[in-house]
Amino acid sequence: MGLILIGIGAAIGLAVGAWIVSALADGSTGLSGAMLGFVLLLVFIVAPLVGGGIYILNKGRAEERELAHVRAQRALIDIVKTRGQVQISDLVLELKSTRDQVQQNLHDLVGRGLFSGYVDWNKGVLYSVEASQLNGRQTCPNCGGQVELAGKGLIKCPYCGAEIFL
Repeated sequence: MGLILIGIGAAIGLAVGAWIVSALADGSTGLSGAMLGFVLLLVFIVAPLVGGGIYILNKGRAEERELAHVRAQRALIDIVKTRGQVQISDLVLELKSTRDQVQQNLHDLVGRGLFSGYVDWNKGVLYSVEASQLNGRQTCPNCGGQVELAGKGLIKCPYCGAEIFL
């Protein structure tokens, strides 16, 4: 839609501009009338159409980037929930992303309350576990060590480094 508006604005600008130039050339209008015509054309027709087109085009691109981010998060959660446990390296390959992006997507999903489970970053394995099985847990499901609260919805094992997401 943005490209269409930009095209329409440019086409109208060129057509009316050519008409004003031809009227100026054959002497049917004066220089001041032609200048007024160009200013009115630019201010009231071309600028709003082209500006609106650029805005819509940029907004659409931003929404597409956000949608791609949401699709990547959805794919991550689908893979982990279906398999129960998955290697981080497999996630990186399947999602065509980096380890940092997988980690960021995982933390975003936990923050939204859409994922519960734990990850062992040293072994590179992500486990999906229902939150009801993890709530109130005082020991690490990975090594059995005493766990510490690390943040809202996050418990960390100081012994093996596993992060438990509630």
